[in-house]
Amino acid sequence: MLKDSPIISASPEIMGGAIVFAGTRVPVQTLLDYLKAGESIDDFLDGFPTVTKEQVIALLEEAGKQFASMVA
Repeated sequence: MLKDSPIISASPEIMGGAIVFAGTRVPVQTLLDYLKAGESIDDFLDGFPTVTKEQVIALLEEAGKQFASMVA
């Protein structure tokens, strides 16, 4: 997918290797948890100001592409 891209990264030294938004210590899983709980992207961004809206949108767009290619 996007590992070690401008959008996400993973390193054993950062959050134990969890996939995080690039340049932050914010796990992508945190965004997914917010969305699962019915929170908005803006709510997430308010809580994690080091993540940009562009990163979130790019991640979701890429995830959508990956999902579409799996079912095509």
